[in-house]
Amino acid sequence: MTLFDVNIEAQCGHARALSFETAHGTVRTPLFMPVGTHATVKGITNEVLERMGAQIVLANTYHLFMRPGVEVVKEAGGVQRFMAYDGPMLTDSGGFQLFSLNHMMKTDADGVSFRALDYDGSRHRWTPERNMEIQQDIGADIVMQLDQCIGYPAPKSDVAASTKLSWEWGERCLMAHTRTDQGLFAIQQGGMHLDLRLESARRLVEGERRAQAEGLCGYAGFGIGGYSVGEDHQTMFETLGRAARALPENRPRYLMGVGNPTTLVRAVREGVDMFDCVLPTRTGRMGTVFSSAGRMNLKNAKYARDFGPLDPQCTCPVCRTYTRAYLRHLVKQNEMLGAMLLSEHNLFFLIDLMRRAREAVLAGAYEEFFSDWMASAAANDF
Repeated sequence: MTLFDVNIEAQCGHARALSFETAHGTVRTPLFMPVGTHATVKGITNEVLERMGAQIVLANTYHLFMRPGVEVVKEAGGVQRFMAYDGPMLTDSGGFQLFSLNHMMKTDADGVSFRALDYDGSRHRWTPERNMEIQQDIGADIVMQLDQCIGYPAPKSDVAASTKLSWEWGERCLMAHTRTDQGLFAIQQGGMHLDLRLESARRLVEGERRAQAEGLCGYAGFGIGGYSVGEDHQTMFETLGRAARALPENRPRYLMGVGNPTTLVRAVREGVDMFDCVLPTRTGRMGTVFSSAGRMNLKNAKYARDFGPLDPQCTCPVCRTYTRAYLRHLVKQNEMLGAMLLSEHNLFFLIDLMRRAREAVLAGAYEEFFSDWMASAAANDF
């Protein structure tokens, strides 16, 4: 199979089961992708990632650009060799990091200038073309276009301007991207405004056609950006389904930065295929886990003498080995092992949830899977 050619294996309602090839292995959706911002998933070894069935691991272009530097990663042979990880990887463009630090940067039609005050205060200039050069040197299997993401709420005029800039930058990224062993994903923007979302999808496809007319490759997939930026989940779902389904059917649709279990289950039902978020490891470090009983805070005193498994319905090594009482003890003592174990469980929980979602799609039973989830205690995960 040609790299990034998508096989739609099954569809149940709007929920899909896809597969496609990368240079480092086959990817099957729906899937959740652990976030390894600095070329490491916090507290999780590569062996643990493989054991839990992680298919794609993320790294962040901005942070690797700043430290250890793109030249180091390139000299190592690319990000996989640098971190001794042999599976598919994706790099975010770093645009979200730049625009979340808006007092440090200035945007114009050509690109963005910024100061890295969270590192050494150095000044830098990124254009879409420069961003593609950096990501191609880092060498992940999937790279994201440079886009502009603004928070919620924001005036519609500001959202419209950022959406336009993003689709223009997407076409420039497509023109500048040359690695055939690497897939480029565009990013739909538009905030909570369905008309802007639909226009973004249309403009991205038009830009793709212009690039293909010049003999260039098209987009390997489409990110859905600009959600989970301050709005509540119900507001997101008012537009997410139609926004996702406006993107081409024969490419993966990737909802960026969303990671609580119920949102994943609902988004798959709307036609989304891929997800990432720091939530499972961040909440794990805070002593909180997802479970079949809903979200659990291990700092709660009721677990002090609870010698049962963390989640009796979970098959991860943490749940098969350790008691709630012991895990609570680790959390209360701020032991490193506690954060590592709870992060492992949370990642396993989301990866396994998407594995079961895929099985339901393949069986033509996603509506039943969705209804069972929404009626269960596990759905109380906010």
